[in-house]
Amino acid sequence: MTTFRLHMEQAVSRALADFPKELTSEIYAVTFRLDSVDQDPRFPYLAIGYNTETEVARALAAAGGAEPWEARWNYAYFPPSGLEGVRVVGHDPERDPVGAELYRQEATGRGLWYEDEDVADDGDEDERGEQLAEQFQELCVDLARRLHTDGHLDGVFGRPLPVILYDMFDPDAMFTLTRAANPPEVVGEFLSEDPAGQPQD
Repeated sequence: MTTFRLHMEQAVSRALADFPKELTSEIYAVTFRLDSVDQDPRFPYLAIGYNTETEVARALAAAGGAEPWEARWNYAYFPPSGLEGVRVVGHDPERDPVGAELYRQEATGRGLWYEDEDVADDGDEDERGEQLAEQFQELCVDLARRLHTDGHLDGVFGRPLPVILYDMFDPDAMFTLTRAANPPEVVGEFLSEDPAGQPQD
């Protein structure tokens, strides 16, 4: 029986296989953008993408160009391949109907699904939404970890690459999520701007 987790694992593997082979040596990071349909925590999805050294050089050369760290790691400078991704999976009925159905079934089974008219109060809705968002974050972190431990990244790129996680509803979490998802040796440059890791004055 296919679970939502298995569906997501398979989709991530397919996304990596869809990355352009001619860019293998140019790609320096895999990107996971966590988002949701219409800003509704019941409908989370993952956009899987990448960025390249050529795009970083373009951002640096542009008029009023970005700072080096920003050009390389800030999604605001990413092209569609990195921000929108090459594949979207999760509870997105339009772009991933299979994943949407699996997600809804499992959220219902855990007692977290709700319809707008069924919620007793806003506090209950917020609590369930927070739990759903937290569980989706944890799943995406685990998916990224598996790319390392199962050798998928080495298999596709011939070398370890970082998987950078960006949560559109919790931008400050990108450092925490990315740290949890990767071996420390591949995310040192990204984490160099983590406020939590900076010396205090």
